[in-house]
Amino acid sequence: MTRIQPGLAGAPLAVDLLVIGLGGTGSGVALDAASRGLSVLAVDAHDLAFGTSRWSSKLVHGGLRYLANGQIGVAHESAVERGILMESTAPHLTHPMPMLLPLMSSVSVAQAALAAAGLRAGDVLRLSARTSAATLPRPRRVSRNEALRLAPSLRQSGLRGGLLSWDGQLEDDARFVTCLARTAASLGANVRTRARVLSATGTGATVRDELTGETYEVTARGVINAAGVWAGTLVDSVKLKPSRGTHLVLRATTLPGLAAALTVPVPGTTSRFVFALPQPDGTIYVGLTDEETNGDIPDVPQPTEGEIGFLLDVVGAALERPLRRSDVIGTYAGLRPLLDSGGSTADLSRKHAVLTSSTGVVTVVGGKLTTYRQMAQDAVDAVALTPQPCRTHSLP
Repeated sequence: MTRIQPGLAGAPLAVDLLVIGLGGTGSGVALDAASRGLSVLAVDAHDLAFGTSRWSSKLVHGGLRYLANGQIGVAHESAVERGILMESTAPHLTHPMPMLLPLMSSVSVAQAALAAAGLRAGDVLRLSARTSAATLPRPRRVSRNEALRLAPSLRQSGLRGGLLSWDGQLEDDARFVTCLARTAASLGANVRTRARVLSATGTGATVRDELTGETYEVTARGVINAAGVWAGTLVDSVKLKPSRGTHLVLRATTLPGLAAALTVPVPGTTSRFVFALPQPDGTIYVGLTDEETNGDIPDVPQPTEGEIGFLLDVVGAALERPLRRSDVIGTYAGLRPLLDSGGSTADLSRKHAVLTSSTGVVTVVGGKLTTYRQMAQDAVDAVALTPQPCRTHSLP
């Protein structure tokens, strides 16, 4: 019988580890724990990749932005995890993506020099992470003609070339999470969707089967809360400041011939960019924003017209034909589960945290999809249920 199924009928109610949440982090936790020989029950109130994990940019980031913000540790961790994904654990779900920063008239010589230095620093990160140049080529400057070959829709007036770099891209983020959960199940984890945790302590939880309405008491030697932006609803001491990242969906014909992702600087900033990302299905994603979200956490976040207009304006300024609202055939938004440490969400660290509550629940929050594996390792290490070491860095 498959170990991924809806509801709790037939599920084990006494396990070594209960995992709450089946996004990238929770599925990664289930995989890590099962690969160490622990009995695992992993549950989600909705479905695999229901929350933030399916609303990402579909990128496997090397951490260049974090380097620009001085978060060297986060940047190095991102580069390491990107290399593990692309070369060891999931090469079939990832591929290299060329990223073009067009040198337009609005980008001064000094700004171009700063950007080029940043890309070289990013390549040092790649080297330090021991990722092959065959996987991610070194950055370089390209001529005006080559920039137009990669992105024919660029505004030609004032264009003097571009900076070409490489990062990783997921084929599909929800498919990636599903593969994590299936691998965990193949190693013995019991994965259950439509199973909502009503309350939890470090030794178990009350869980409601969303198909039948029946409640169950699950006992466990350890409990890991990987519920993302909903983590604080289970553990009061966890204070989050969610940040909304919005993307637009365009048809390929809107930017015909686009052969590289466009990286367009946000005016008035030095480390913020808007991306136009060609997708395997032929669409183009334009994103993303960083907007603080207050109040109740919605199941499905909604972009605002202000965010849509901002993205259209920034990318459109780099194009021969500005983007119009009618070019947008879809939108989506995801919420980043950032720890509240004061300041705006754009300034909050993307470093993950592993926190243990007074009742013994281990919560893992922050981070991003690229670093799910390290987050899972740290969380499973924190519950300290087995002396077996993590082996997910080489587990396909």
